[in-house]
Amino acid sequence: MDREQSPVDWQGLRDKARAIRRHIVTSTTAAGSGHPTSSLSAVEIVVALYFGGILRYDPRRPDWPDRDRFILSKGHAAPLLYAVLAEAGYFPVEQLQTLRRLGSPLEGHPNMRRLPGVEASTGSLGQGLSIGLGHALAARLDGRNYRVFVLLGDGEINEGQVWEAVMAAVKFRAGNLVALIDHNGYQQTGPTREVMDLDPLVPRFAAFGWQALEVDGHDVPTLWNALRSAGVQSPAPTAIVCRTIKGYPIADLLAEANYHGKPLSPAEAEKALARIG
Repeated sequence: MDREQSPVDWQGLRDKARAIRRHIVTSTTAAGSGHPTSSLSAVEIVVALYFGGILRYDPRRPDWPDRDRFILSKGHAAPLLYAVLAEAGYFPVEQLQTLRRLGSPLEGHPNMRRLPGVEASTGSLGQGLSIGLGHALAARLDGRNYRVFVLLGDGEINEGQVWEAVMAAVKFRAGNLVALIDHNGYQQTGPTREVMDLDPLVPRFAAFGWQALEVDGHDVPTLWNALRSAGVQSPAPTAIVCRTIKGYPIADLLAEANYHGKPLSPAEAEKALARIG
């Protein structure tokens, strides 16, 4: 897919986000495990990338050298990545219902050796931005102009390796690297502000020399505009802090605000699907 698509079909992107959310709910409920709420919070971010003409990719050629790269550093949100890859044509949508089943390539965390379209095997948090920096520097060495987008969780960025990558990306002028932070306010053990409060994030990234901005992570046009220009002309890497809601748009249907690492029951899934539409 080309990087730009004009005019942008905003309603089509919203419909695609709705379909992705339905896949996330149904696949994790069928599996009886997974991270639906961590996946739901980042849907618009990834939909804008893949279906808004931002990310350059070709599902018929997963190894196309000039493709843009998307790395899901918060690998526990694999149901989101799988749903997007299926809708993008990398494998049949029906295969989503094999999530976490024995023998299925749709493992609990992405495995690049088993599924086309997965750029990095992730799950041990904190590693994705370093991997993305490696891809970004490889583009320079190979004389290619692809961009690298890395999606991180706001709990994940407590990891020291993330900030080592932040510093290195500026040193090596990796202007084609874009960090997307899913800032939903929760991590496994509680609210991020209580576990390790890193707010405000934009000034932190800017202090290291990154271009940094904050957007509404559920507003597709706003996301699209931020993503479209990121990593294109500046020698500095870009950080986009996306303010999101964990479990959006079904957060109020859940038993707790930090509904982490638990699938919805069939009854809960029915209510969620009705809400999603």
